[in-house]
Amino acid sequence: VQLQASGGGLVQAGDSLRLSCAASGITFRNYALGWFRQAPGKEREFIAVIIGNGRSSKYAVSEKGRFTISRDNAKNTATLQMNSLKPEDTAVYYCSLDINNGLASAEYEYEYWGQGTQVTVSS
Repeated sequence: VQLQASGGGLVQAGDSLRLSCAASGITFRNYALGWFRQAPGKEREFIAVIIGNGRSSKYAVSEKGRFTISRDNAKNTATLQMNSLKPEDTAVYYCSLDINNGLASAEYEYEYWGQGTQVTVSS
């Protein structure tokens, strides 16, 4: 199983970024796809999750309204659209897979992880 997160970069506050996650080696539609992030000196935190068929999703309260998660099972990819970025959004962003295909928000519920992509938001 391979997960490849991409799309990170250096942006200014108020800008938008679109992160992508490409999966291989699995039947992608069978897994929920989650996004997490980890800021320097902090624990990894949940951002959003979308179930395998894409019909349901859940967000951390702080990101709801600014971030949108989506997936394209035909392409084995998922995206995280991030708008109105703030300096506190600076972190390494990870995508992950949950075979239980639920709306899990706990890190331990995810079996597979990508390598992360750095997002830096300047003020």
